[in-house]
Amino acid sequence: QGQLVESGGGLVQPGGSLRLTCVVSGIPFSVYAMAWYRQAPGNQRELVARSIRGRLTNYADSVKGRFTISRDNAKNTVYLQMNSLKPEDTAVYYCNAGLGSVDFWGQGTQVTVSS
Repeated sequence: QGQLVESGGGLVQPGGSLRLTCVVSGIPFSVYAMAWYRQAPGNQRELVARSIRGRLTNYADSVKGRFTISRDNAKNTVYLQMNSLKPEDTAVYYCNAGLGSVDFWGQGTQVTVSS
């Protein structure tokens, strides 16, 4: 079974930056698509960014140009660099590993953007 552990969330002022980290164990990391999702109170969980074996990436329109997903296959780790943060980025951020119909999720890390 895959285990995903996120870290790096916290409170940041608008315009600030955070880097989220997700360490993965128990699965062959390099073959999985890795993604970050987020869920704000009262909203559905939404895709933020996805890395498909490191060759392809896609982003939600709301974060393009501000967020960057990257992965280190040697460390079984995926990152989400978040710059120019806005209050509307406030949410719980979840790491996801997907392969076909198989999905693993982390426990989530809270990101709060507020002055």
